[in-house]
Formats: sequence, C-alpha cells, structure tokens
Amino acid sequence: MANINIQRKKSSPSPWLLILLVLLALAVVAYFLLRTDSGTTPPVEQAAPATSALSAAEADSLADATPSAADEAAVADMAADEVPVSPDDLATYATSQTDQPDYARRGLQLLTTTLVDLADRDDLRDPGVSEKRDQLTSATSRFDEPNTNLRPGFVAVAALMQAMQQKAYPELEGSVSALVVQANQLSGRTSTPTERTQAQTFFTRAADIVRALSVPPTV
Repeated sequence: MANINIQRKKSSPSPWLLILLVLLALAVVAYFLLRTDSGTTPPVEQAAPATSALSAAEADSLADATPSAADEAAVADMAADEVPVSPDDLATYATSQTDQPDYARRGLQLLTTTLVDLADRDDLRDPGVSEKRDQLTSATSRFDEPNTNLRPGFVAVAALMQAMQQKAYPELEGSVSALVVQANQLSGRTSTPTERTQAQTFFTRAADIVRALSVPPTV
C-alpha cells in the first residue's frame, strides 16, 4: 500500500501586523525628520525699534504738557520772592510804589509769598486754609501773561486771609470781611488814578491784617 505524504498548510502573516510595522517605520522616519528641522532653525533677527511720526493729537498733548515761556517767566519771578516780606515792607510798598507800571501785580506777588508762608504755620494749617492757599498760588501764577486781569488775585488773597482769620483770629472778622468786600469790587486793573487808589487802599489794609496774622494767637 502506498504511503501518502501529508504536509500542513503554512499560515500567511496577518495583514494587521504588516500595517502596524509600516506605521511604526513611518513614525520613526517622521521623528528623525522633525528633529533635524528643529535643530537647523535659522536665528530670528532682532527687529529694530519702530520710529513713527507723532500723530497730531499726540503732538498737541505734548505741547500742552510743556510749560510755555510765560509760565516759566512767572515761575522765575515768583522764585525770586521765596523769602516772605514783613508787614512793614508790605505797608511801605503799598504807599511808595504806586507809580510803578506793575504796582498791583507786584503787590499781589509779595502778598502771596507772605501769606503762603503764614498758611504753613502749625496753628493755621488745616484743609480749609490749604485749599485757599492753593487757589491763591493758582490765581497768581500767570500774572505775566499779556492782558491778565488781576481781580482773581485780589479775591484769592482776601479769601486766604479770611480762612486764616476764621481758624484762629475771631477778633479780625470785621477787618477781613471788609477786605473781602473790597476785593470783589475791584476791577483788577490800575490804568486810572481811581483804580490805583483802590489798589493802594487794599494793599494798606492787607498789610495791617498780615501784621496781626503774623503774631501767633494767645491760647
């Protein structure tokens, strides 16, 4: 009887295994490609700062923030009077300098430096006095500008004196109230003899009040 040679059929590899091997190979290749690209990235050049022209609005804003020549002149003039003058000096100025072209402006500047110094005294310093002091320095800071009316300066001087009187000098109420009324009646100009006389009267009364304010009140 003849022998029959029976051989087992070889199984073919799974297609999924081949797909996984292909994907793995692609992943390895992609990894090395990306790593090479990242290592050869050219350096980024530093950009130079942009220098664009200012817009019209920005230029106007800078112009407003820059002190004008008039402001600088006013500050320089006020700086020359940093040392307060005495009440006697104020009274002497009021009666002896009436023929000067800048009589009223100069008188208000002298009063301002003296009153600002008094307002910083310990027994007179309070929010009300500080507010009136700031209003006075603001009113007199632009006196050198052309055609400036001096009336706000007169009013601010009287208002600061009244604040200090109300703080510690009740006996001066009548004198200070009269000065406040006169300040509100002044035109702020000294172009006529009448206006000069009114300004002289104001400065004389103010010097008398400054003399009383210069003496600390008795407790």
